[in-house]
Amino acid sequence: MYDKEFFSERLSSLRMKKGPSARDMSLSIGQSANYINKIESKKAYPSMGIFFVICEYLEITPQEFFDTRFANPARLNELIAEIGRLDDEQLSNLLSLARGLKDKK
Repeated sequence: MYDKEFFSERLSSLRMKKGPSARDMSLSIGQSANYINKIESKKAYPSMGIFFVICEYLEITPQEFFDTRFANPARLNELIAEIGRLDDEQLSNLLSLARGLKDKK
């Protein structure tokens, strides 16, 4: 189901969307400078505890890490937070916009 290939590719994709280098992310989560690179090159797996730290750093839940329906779950969470602040008219406008964007694919 989920193997080192999936894990390394998903981590790499989510990290790049957030923006830091593998080195910067490694140091930010309290690991050696090449830690994330080792995971992304399929040479290592994180422990469960470090996996939770990685998810916290990426601002996603472990479930969102494995849910590939969303390419950028952290941005989706940010959008959902903003949507919660809209009134009914603004929500209707946003829904219309979203439907229009979807139809253009």
